[in-house]
Amino acid sequence: MAKKLDEKTTKSLKERRKRPLATPTDLAAAATRDISAALNQILADVFALYLKTKNFHWHVSGPHFRDYHLLLDEQSDQLFAMTDPIAERIRKIGGTTLRSIGHIARSQRISDNDADYVQPLDMLAELREDNKVLAAALREAHNVTDEHRDIASSSLIENWIDETERRTWFLFEASREGDSTGH
Repeated sequence: MAKKLDEKTTKSLKERRKRPLATPTDLAAAATRDISAALNQILADVFALYLKTKNFHWHVSGPHFRDYHLLLDEQSDQLFAMTDPIAERIRKIGGTTLRSIGHIARSQRISDNDADYVQPLDMLAELREDNKVLAAALREAHNVTDEHRDIASSSLIENWIDETERRTWFLFEASREGDSTGH
C-alpha cells in the first residue's frame, strides 16, 4: 500500500511542476498584468540606474573624489535595495519578474553610459536627470497601482519617489557652484 501512495505522490508532484506560477491574489487578472508590467519596467530602470551609478562611483576622479565616491556608493546601495522589494511585490500579486540582463536591457528606459571617461560634474548631472526620469516613471506606475486599488504597491512607490527625489536633490546640490554672496 505504501508503494502505491508513493507513486501517486510522485505523479502529483510531477504534474504540479508543469503548472504555471499562480500566486493567489484578490486582484483581477488585468490588475496583475498591468501592475506587473509597470513594476517590471521600474525594475529594469532601477537596475540600469544602479549599474550606471556604480560605474560612476568606480570611475569618478578629481578634487572631490572622496565626496562623490561616497555619495554615489550610498545612492547605488539605495537603488539596489529597491530591487528585491519591487520583484517580490510583482510575485506577491501573481506576476513574474525580469529574468536576465538581456530582459533588463530590452526593458530599461535609463540609457547606459559606456564612455571611457566622464567628467565628475557630468556624471552628477547625468545621474540627476536619470533620477528625474525614474521619479516620473514611478509616478506613472503609481497611477496604475491606484487605478487597480493596489494600496500596498502604491505605498511602496510613494517611498521610492521620496528616495528618488532625495537622490536628485543631493546630486543637484553636490554639483552647484557657490556664488559670491555665500548662498
